[in-house]
Amino acid sequence: MSVVPPAKSKTVNSSISSLNSIDKNATAGVDYKSVKDDLVDSEPVPFKLYNWLFRRHLYRAQDMDAIATRRSVYDDPDIASHYWPKPEYENIHRFDVDARWTLREERALVRKIDWKVMLWAAISFSALNLDHFNLGNTVFRLAFLSAELPSQLISKRLGPDRWIPMQMCCWSIVTMGQFWITGRPSFLLCRALLGFIQGGFIPDLILYLSYFYTKHELPFRLALFWLSSNVCSIFGSFLAVGVLRMRGVQGKAGWRWLFLVEGLITLLVGIATFFKMPPSPTQTKSWFRPNGWFTEREEYIATSRILRDDPTKGDMHNREALSIKRLWKALWDYDLWPLYIVGLLFGIPASPPATYLTLSFRNLGFSTIHSNLLTIPSTVGAMITMVVITLASENFNDRSFVSMFEDVWLLPFLIALRTLPDKRNPWLQYGLSSVLLMYPYTHPIQVGWCSRNAGAVASRTVSASIYNMFVQASSVVAANIYRKDDAPLYRRGNSYLIAICTFNVIILYPGTKAYYLWRNKQRAKIWDAMTSGEKSEYLATTKDVGNRRLDFRFAH
Repeated sequence: MSVVPPAKSKTVNSSISSLNSIDKNATAGVDYKSVKDDLVDSEPVPFKLYNWLFRRHLYRAQDMDAIATRRSVYDDPDIASHYWPKPEYENIHRFDVDARWTLREERALVRKIDWKVMLWAAISFSALNLDHFNLGNTVFRLAFLSAELPSQLISKRLGPDRWIPMQMCCWSIVTMGQFWITGRPSFLLCRALLGFIQGGFIPDLILYLSYFYTKHELPFRLALFWLSSNVCSIFGSFLAVGVLRMRGVQGKAGWRWLFLVEGLITLLVGIATFFKMPPSPTQTKSWFRPNGWFTEREEYIATSRILRDDPTKGDMHNREALSIKRLWKALWDYDLWPLYIVGLLFGIPASPPATYLTLSFRNLGFSTIHSNLLTIPSTVGAMITMVVITLASENFNDRSFVSMFEDVWLLPFLIALRTLPDKRNPWLQYGLSSVLLMYPYTHPIQVGWCSRNAGAVASRTVSASIYNMFVQASSVVAANIYRKDDAPLYRRGNSYLIAICTFNVIILYPGTKAYYLWRNKQRAKIWDAMTSGEKSEYLATTKDVGNRRLDFRFAH
């Protein structure tokens, strides 16, 4: 197998024999006429929901036995060795540049990854949001924010497959401990502990998923990731309705039983996660899973397609700690700063109205239980729009303007809330707020965007944490926009939200896109002027890594 950098390009016959050594039966019937001519040059065709629903006659039947291997830098003998995975890379023994696989094989593998890896990641993320229930105070957010980067550094050293279930078990115990809190000090201590333990959990999971999915597959999976959060919110609402009725059992309040039940559920999921998260596609075999999840051929396909899509994923072992030097470089990666600003500002306009929604229910005379149930319509609407906007991003191959649509959706509703008369119909208030909160949540797109523009495992690890820190900071800011002296109409607060929303639409997102277009143009001007020999010499001698390299292009 091609597990060492090639000194020269291999022959067609050696490529075919390499395939046969992986699995002769799996490749039967596939015509491998030429190593150079059978590769796919085009980008993956994105799924278009509208065409699938209403224009299915336009779809052409695809040849499921056609080669699906995409051309990459590994097919250029002059530069392939410069992108080769490090010897310490955990999947190096299953990497073969000569491997070819069919569309049928790749789709079957991705479906298996979806069921084995993605499904449990979504369940784990739902457990986070289950324990997030009614935990929106500033103490929790600040603790959560401060733990983001340390958690990622621990995860990179131990491996997310170990650290994630450890986090879950720890915070589930703290959640259950809230059953016995006695006053405000113990209440705030539990909130701070929960925030600190849960901090970094989201970037940890995203890093883990990047080991299995390509850059084209990850954004939609992240949308499903956050979709599970909304499903959990609905489940949490019904759970609260049932558990809160336990008030008085053994003389305890209903909310105490709610914390105990939520913590117990999370603890069970956390323990199961120790057995449900293998370290990598080639490390699924263990004493409790003797046959593993994938065949040898599937391991070759899983590894080779990931590295062909992003060679930088072979830069580090999945249990390799970040050096101080690499951490410092990642922190000062100014090309990601525009995305950090996006993370700070994009979520502010929607957050205060979401909080105010429950208050509008109380004005209508509904109880806490019924208020929880009345949030379900906006949650379901948000689930639908989030999936649609994520698919649109891949369809149009755009992140800036598609992500901007969240603020475009919010702006007219914020203006309506600002201009409503003093004596407003509470049901009108509820209707406007509910439709406002059905906005297309673009956070999954932006997380994938940040991951793609990081360009290397070390930078990706740090940038995911920093981006999420800015997102958490936006929650702290948003929590202080609606003030008591502005209640109950919050006209001043809504004016602030309109201003932020307008800034995002007119300046922030267009400016971010313009910046990345400019950076790509700068690099292309230098790179395209180089000869093949100069490019090879640059790749052999440069100390630039990830998105600092001249051959890297930013997504926008």
